[in-house]
Amino acid sequence: MLIDGLFLIFSIIRTLSYIRRSSNNANLSFILTIAFCKLLIMGNCQNNPLPVDTFFGFPTALPTWPTGGGFGSGEMDLGGLQIRKVSTFKKIWTSYQSGMNNFGATFFEPDPIPDGFSMLGSYAQTNDQPLFGWNFVGKSDGTDILKQPTDYTLVWSDTSTTESAYFWLPIPPDGYKAVGFVITTTADKPSLDKIRCVRSDFTDESEIEAWIWGQGGMNVYGSRPKTRGTNAQQLSVGAFLVQTDNYTDTLPCLKNNNSTVSAAPNLSQIKAVFNTYSPYIYFFSKENYLPSSVNWFFSNGALLYKKDDESNPVGIEADGSNLPQGGSNDGAYWIDLPGGKNERRRVQGGDLQSAEAYLHSKAVLGGAFTDIQVWLFYPFNGHATAKLGIIHEISLGKIGEHVGDWEHVTLRISNFDGVLYRVYFAAHAGGTWVDASLLEYVGGGGAANKFVGYASHNGHAAYFQAGEYVQGPGEVGIRNDTGKSDMVMDTGASFTVVAADGLSAAEGVVEPAWLEYAREWGPKISYDFGKEVKKLERWLPGKLKSLFKKLVEKLPEEVYGEEGPTGPKMKSSWDGDEI
Repeated sequence: MLIDGLFLIFSIIRTLSYIRRSSNNANLSFILTIAFCKLLIMGNCQNNPLPVDTFFGFPTALPTWPTGGGFGSGEMDLGGLQIRKVSTFKKIWTSYQSGMNNFGATFFEPDPIPDGFSMLGSYAQTNDQPLFGWNFVGKSDGTDILKQPTDYTLVWSDTSTTESAYFWLPIPPDGYKAVGFVITTTADKPSLDKIRCVRSDFTDESEIEAWIWGQGGMNVYGSRPKTRGTNAQQLSVGAFLVQTDNYTDTLPCLKNNNSTVSAAPNLSQIKAVFNTYSPYIYFFSKENYLPSSVNWFFSNGALLYKKDDESNPVGIEADGSNLPQGGSNDGAYWIDLPGGKNERRRVQGGDLQSAEAYLHSKAVLGGAFTDIQVWLFYPFNGHATAKLGIIHEISLGKIGEHVGDWEHVTLRISNFDGVLYRVYFAAHAGGTWVDASLLEYVGGGGAANKFVGYASHNGHAAYFQAGEYVQGPGEVGIRNDTGKSDMVMDTGASFTVVAADGLSAAEGVVEPAWLEYAREWGPKISYDFGKEVKKLERWLPGKLKSLFKKLVEKLPEEVYGEEGPTGPKMKSSWDGDEI
C-alpha cells in the first residue's frame, strides 16, 4: 500500500508538471481530463472504464445516402480481391502504461468477420479516446490472391503484467506478403487459418504515420501508403505495425488493381454527405477580416493588374470570366482591392452574409475514401500578433498583411458507408488530422452531426478547438487566437461543388472560371520589413528585445505575407495528400 501511495503521489506531481508546461490553453480541459483518468489508472484503479471502452457514435443516426454507383455499398472489388470495412472489434489485450499521455493502448481483432472473409490485420488504439477505427477484411473467390501464412515469427512479448501479450508476424508463402500482425495472450502460435497474406501484386509500400504505443524497445505505429493523393491506387489495411530493435521492417499496404469500378460518391451523394457533416466555422470576437464569396469580391471593385501595364487595371467580371486562364504563376497578372481608400477598407472586411464554401471532392487511398476539401475565401489577411513571454499580445505592425487569403478544411469520408473518418485543419504551411471522435459537434436538430471549426484571428488558420495557439518555441511565437463569437458561418447553408474528380459538367459539376486562374490573388507588398521591426523594438526592454529578435529570425515565410496567395487549384493539396 505504501508503494502504491508513493507511486500515485509521484504520478500526480508529474502530471501537474505536464499541465504547467503546456502552452496551449485550447487543450487544457482535455489535458485535465486525461490527467485525472491517468491518475486513476496509475493508482491501481484499472477496473475503472477507459475512454477506449466506449464506442464512439455520432450525436444522431446517419441518414440513408442517395443510391447510385458503389458509394455506401459496404464492399469494394480491388480487381478480384473483395474487401469490406469492419469497425466493430473484440478486445484482445490492454496496456495501462506508456503511449500517448502515458495512458496505454488497447489491441483488437475485427469482429464479427463476414462469412467468407478473412482477417488481414489487427487494430490498435490509444486508451485516451473512444473506440473509433476500422480494419479491412478480404475475400478472393476462386482465385489465389489470399493465402494462409506458412508459419509465425514472435516479434515481441510482454509477460510482466497480469495478462501477457504476444505479437506474431505471419510468414507468407513465396509471392505473398503479410499486411498485418496477430496478437495473442498465450505463448501458443495462432492458427494458420487466423489471418491471410496477400499476393504481392495487390500490395505496395507503406510508411509510418503516427506512434500509438511502445515500451521496452518495441513500438506500435499506424501506417499509411507511401504513395497518396488523387486517384492513387494504394490503401491502408487499417492495421497497426510493430517495430523492435531486431525487427524494423514496415508492412506493405494494399493496392487497388481495379480501374473500372469506382466507389466514389456522385453529385447528389456528395451534397448529402456534406449537408450531414458540414462544419460551423467560428470567427474570433476581434476579427475584422471576414470571408466573402468570390463573386462578391469581384462585384465590389476587385481589379486585375498586368505587368508593365500597372496604370491600367481592369475590373473583374462577377464570375471571373475575364481572368487569364491556365498557364503558371509567372507574375504576369495579379488581383488587388479597389483603388479608393474607403472602398479598399470596406472590401478588406469581407462580407459574411455572402460567404460561400467551395467544395472539391476527390478519391483517395485507392478509392476507399473521398476527401471533400472545403475552401473559404477572405479578401484580406490581417497583421500578425506575437507573444513575448509575459507580454501576451504585441501587434507586429503590417507584418503578415496581404490581399487575398484561401483557407480550407478537408473531410475524409469512407466510401464504404459514408462515415466521416477524420478532418484535416489547415493552418499556415501545415495542418493537423483530427479523428471524428475528437471533434466538437453542434448537436441538436438537423445540425447534430455537423462539426465545429475555428478560424484564427486575422490569419484564418483552421483549428478544431478554441483557445490560444502559439506558433513558435515555448512562450515566444505568433499568436493564433480562436474562440466562439456571434460571427459564425454554417458552410452547409451556402456551398458549391466546384470540382469533383470523375464528374463532368454534364453531371452537374461546372468549374468556375476563377478556379483556372493560376496567378496571385493579391499584389506583392513592398513595405519596409526592417522598418516595421525597428518600430516595435524601440520600446521593448533588453530581455524582451532579445526574444523579439529571435522570434523575427524564426518567423515562418507565410507570416511575412509579401505576396498574395494562389488559388485552391494551384495548391499542392489539390491533387496531393494533406501534409
